[in-house]
Amino acid sequence: MKKILVVDDSALMRRVICDIINMDGRFHVEDTAINGVEALKLLQEKAYDGVVLDVNMPKMSGIELLKELNRQKISARVVMNSSMTREGAQITLEALELGAIDFVHKPLSVLDAKADKFRSRFLNILWEATAANFPSPKRRSGISQIGKYKFRRMEDGPVKLRKSQPVAGRKLVAIACSTGGPKALQQVIPKLPGNLDAPVLVVQHMPSGFTESLAERLNTLSELSVKEAEPGDKLLSGHVYIAKGGTHLKVKKERGESHIEFGDEAPREGVKPCANYMYESLADSEFDQIVCVVMTGMGADGTEGILNLDKKKQIYVIAQEKSTCAVYGMPRAIGMTGLVNQVAALDDIAQQIIKNVGVR
Repeated sequence: MKKILVVDDSALMRRVICDIINMDGRFHVEDTAINGVEALKLLQEKAYDGVVLDVNMPKMSGIELLKELNRQKISARVVMNSSMTREGAQITLEALELGAIDFVHKPLSVLDAKADKFRSRFLNILWEATAANFPSPKRRSGISQIGKYKFRRMEDGPVKLRKSQPVAGRKLVAIACSTGGPKALQQVIPKLPGNLDAPVLVVQHMPSGFTESLAERLNTLSELSVKEAEPGDKLLSGHVYIAKGGTHLKVKKERGESHIEFGDEAPREGVKPCANYMYESLADSEFDQIVCVVMTGMGADGTEGILNLDKKKQIYVIAQEKSTCAVYGMPRAIGMTGLVNQVAALDDIAQQIIKNVGVR
C-alpha cells in the first residue's frame, strides 16, 4: 500500500482528498500538512511514496517547497493540485520544471472533487506518480551486438532495433509525450538549432490553457520558433508546433502543401490531444520521412498511430531510454513493436534528431 502525504491549507479540501485516497486500497494517507513548512519537516524525517501538493499556502508555498526539496536533495514524487487559470498554468509549469511528476486540476468545490471524473483521473495520476522514476540523464543502458542485430539492454530486457536506410528529401519530426513531458521537452527543444531542416510537431497531454503557457516557455528558451498550433499553420522548417490542449492536432495536405487542422473527435487512449491522430494524418503528407520521437508518459499513445503510419511512409523511430523517463509507458509500448531504430537517453534525443534531419 502506497504511503501518501497530503499538503493543503484548506481543512475541507484536505479531508476530501484524504477520503478519496483512503477509499482506494492501493493508497493510505500517512500524514497531512497545512503548509510547506510542515511538509518539509515531515519529508526530512520520513519517506513517502507520493505527495499531493497545493500551490498557494501560507508560510511556504508549493513552489517554495519544491525549491527547498531540490536544495536539500530530498526526493519526492509530487502531484500538484493546480488551478485552471492562466497564472495557475504558468505556476504548474514551473512546478513541473522543479520536479513535480504531474498535476491535477484543483476542484472548484467539494461536489466537483467527489465527481467520478475527477476521482478517477486523480487516482490514476497518483498511481503513475508513485511508480515514477527520478530520472538521471547520466545513467545509460549498455549496448551489445548479438548476431546481425543491435540490442540495447533495458530493465525489461533487450530491445531489437530496426535497421534503417538513409532517406533523402523533406523530413518532419513528430514528438509524443505525456507524464514528465514538459520537463523532458525542455531538455530537447532548446537543444535543437534554429536552422533545423524540418518542422517539429509536439503532442503533449495537457488541458487547454496549459499548452499555450508551455509553448511560450519553450519559445523563450529556444532558437527555434515555438508556438501553440493554430488551424491553417503551414509547416515550416525551424518551427515547433505544440498541439492545443483539448483538441486533436492533424496535418492536412492541400495543393502540395501541408498545414495544421484540428479534430474534435472523442478522446483516444483516454487523452485529447492524442498523438495517434497526429501520426496517422502524416501518412498523406508530402514529407519523405517522419522522425517519430516517443518520450516519457503513461499509457501507449503514439504506438498505434506509428504502426499505421509505417504502412505508408518511411519512418525513423526514436524511443526515450527507460532510466531517463519519469514514466516508462509510451516508450515501452513502441519498443515492443519492433519499429524502434534508436533508443536514446533524454539528453541525447536532440542530437539524434539533428543527426537524422540535418540543418539548412
